Amino acid sequence: MCDFAQADRDGKLTIVGIFDTIQAVEVPKIQGLCALAIKMRFDKSEEGSKIISISIADSSGKSIMPSIEAQIQITKPPNMTQAILQIVSLIPQLSFPNFGEYSVDLNIDGKREASTPIFVRQAPIIPPHLQTPQQTA
Repeated sequence: MCDFAQADRDGKLTIVGIFDTIQAVEVPKIQGLCALAIKMRFDKSEEGSKIISISIADSSGKSIMPSIEAQIQITKPPNMTQAILQIVSLIPQLSFPNFGEYSVDLNIDGKREASTPIFVRQAPIIPPHLQTPQQTA
């Protein structure tokens, strides 16, 4: 997860503001524009049609957004040892209903291949008389 990501045709993946923790004073926490950035490598033996699925769920497995699904064709380019697939998905808004741990899961052909946590933590409440001018703006 990151604030923004972009993949170009030359294989360059630009990622800005990687995060795994979100601070919130209260829930639900609405996270504005963010992005998923994924780079995968496939060997010659893994060539062929694949179904990629990406989901974000809470600790009980309840999804907090519709899954992102795509059918792709993996083909190793000539003179390369592996095929490389980059996925960038901009997400306009995510709603985290509770504090706790969430999971971003990557499935290929129905099998979980990778998972990474996102933590939504309660931010400390700073009394107004202790806030700096930046915190009150």
